[in-house]
Amino acid sequence: MWDEKKVRISDIAEELGVSTATVSNVLHGKTQKISDATVKKVEKKLEERGYISNMAATLLARNDSRIIGVIVNDHEKYEGHTLEDPFVSASLNYLADEIADHNYFFMLKKIRDINEIIRFSSMWNLDGMIVIGFCEEDFQNLRDHIRIPFVVYDGYMTGQERISNVKIDDFDGGTQVGKYLKKQGHDKVLCVSDNYIYMDLDRYNGLCEGLKSEVDRMTIPMKIDERVDFYEKNLDKIMEYTAVFAVSDYYALDLMAFLSRKGIYVPKDISVVGFDGSISALRSIPKLTTVDQNNTVRAKMAIDLLTKMIKDANYFEEKVVPVNLLEGDSVICLE
Repeated sequence: MWDEKKVRISDIAEELGVSTATVSNVLHGKTQKISDATVKKVEKKLEERGYISNMAATLLARNDSRIIGVIVNDHEKYEGHTLEDPFVSASLNYLADEIADHNYFFMLKKIRDINEIIRFSSMWNLDGMIVIGFCEEDFQNLRDHIRIPFVVYDGYMTGQERISNVKIDDFDGGTQVGKYLKKQGHDKVLCVSDNYIYMDLDRYNGLCEGLKSEVDRMTIPMKIDERVDFYEKNLDKIMEYTAVFAVSDYYALDLMAFLSRKGIYVPKDISVVGFDGSISALRSIPKLTTVDQNNTVRAKMAIDLLTKMIKDANYFEEKVVPVNLLEGDSVICLE
């Protein structure tokens, strides 16, 4: 029998002097229009009163919830459009299908602080989690503080124990790009990225390996307005190169759009290559040459691995997804 004396959203709202909508929005992560002070105040009160939603309470009464949580880092670089990012949206699309095929429910959560995962996972009695977009030290901290099995989706690891990871072969992807550009006669290539660590560094090093030479690189701003200003100031420098390798399709398409506005055409004036194999790249004009990550294979690997971990608490493994260069129309042959 359900306890009618349980804490309700209206109780929390009344105690804090806020609307029930505000409390509900905080619970569901819709905090864009709520001040940080109010969010923290509501979260603190929810924790103090031990608030558990009807659905969560029902699931907590069971040994297993059949829920797999997918946690995405709501990083500032997405500027409030995290789920619209080509990599993130494609990952969620294929994961949702794979989770359903394994007869689990899919629950999505965007967060800024990795520590939020601890409260979220326990509140909903998750059977397991897929974690996207955090740093190596975050994953280790999470592993040390929760019992729920989780798989890192395309993370960067240096041999941590008890953490499972499904990553793509970033170095080989960069190498394939380098070999392709070299074959097309490009020996003056620029790499653009917002950082040169972890996966992006592997892609850059692979590019150098494929070209058999050191490649110049630019560190571009994450925020789009700042990035446009950066391109404006460095346009002459960029045009000294015959080809640009952007470490993601997002940055590649963004650069192509900027160049088009300046009356510079791809690939006639400069060639561009991306990395992700996103639907946006495949539908762009010109069609972007990119590195396909095979989202179907990666999602299957991740959920297969997670189900093994659910059955065996001591199981962990790292899997590598092979990549493949997809030739589009954004590279011109100079030979």
